[in-house]
Amino acid sequence: MLPCDEMLSAMPYAPSGISVVAEDLAGMRSQAFGLAEYVALPTRFHSVQATGLLHRCLPSSLWPHPLRALSKKPDPLHDDLVFSVAGKGGAVGAAMHRSGRHVVQIQNPRIRSDRFDLVIANYHDEIEGPNVLLSRTALHGLTAAKLTEAHARWRDRLNVSGRPLLAVLVGGANGRFRFGRQEAESFADRLASVARRIDANLFITTSRRTAPEATAVLRDAVESVRGTLWSGGDDNPYRGLIACADWLVVTADSVSMISEAVASAAPVYVQRLPGKSRRIGLFLETLETCGRIRMFEGELERWPVQPLDDTPIVAGEMCQRLGLENLFRGSE
Repeated sequence: MLPCDEMLSAMPYAPSGISVVAEDLAGMRSQAFGLAEYVALPTRFHSVQATGLLHRCLPSSLWPHPLRALSKKPDPLHDDLVFSVAGKGGAVGAAMHRSGRHVVQIQNPRIRSDRFDLVIANYHDEIEGPNVLLSRTALHGLTAAKLTEAHARWRDRLNVSGRPLLAVLVGGANGRFRFGRQEAESFADRLASVARRIDANLFITTSRRTAPEATAVLRDAVESVRGTLWSGGDDNPYRGLIACADWLVVTADSVSMISEAVASAAPVYVQRLPGKSRRIGLFLETLETCGRIRMFEGELERWPVQPLDDTPIVAGEMCQRLGLENLFRGSE
């Protein structure tokens, strides 16, 4: 449950849309546009780019002219609600808030939360305040309706001879965790072994961060059990795998992938990786306490699970606090 913080003063207004202010990174877009899914407004993206000597050399919290980092200024005629994301987006968002815009910050901004109307962060960010909303999972747009659509589209293609589907979502090294050939070999051996024991259809999808040598190891393992590996190209099966899997295994490096996986109705296992991150450790601990994930040790079990996605809860609370209840789309 979200904390029952003191309600902010009502701020009824009629925004014409949502301006997302963030670095042009897939994860940041996913969180901002995922939240926007629940607000009946058009959404526009404005990229934050650290151009100029000061912006490149100083931390974003010390930027003297944050608005200069915007690649394109939002139309002043549009009274948009602003979603700023992470540290660099937050520096710009705080500047826009000072100029009178209504700004919702996504992720820990690393500056005072009172520089925004609301801050939406995760419990593992370990921040608090009267205008802070906390979520167990990362924000995303993988709604129940989208999972239903993905299931209808992919179920016949992923149902191989009636065998259960073991879907694996693989990330990669990210500065906190390692995932090279050695880690891939150990992981691949356990996946192939359990797939043989239960006669499962093993389907692995990799990401842009997956090293080529790790992908090659995983491909050999998949082929040894007549499975499939997708590592790029058209017709990405990612949503179909989440929607149709009997079990999901996800590498521990990605809060976003794990958050999308637990929105499904499948048991989710997490593959540990060498390395350490306090934030991700706290995140995994929260989901383990909820009974939503288990650590992958080479065995698979079925246990009763419920889809877990805090995005619509946070979105509803955000709309209530900003006086935008009439724009809340609810769980879809």
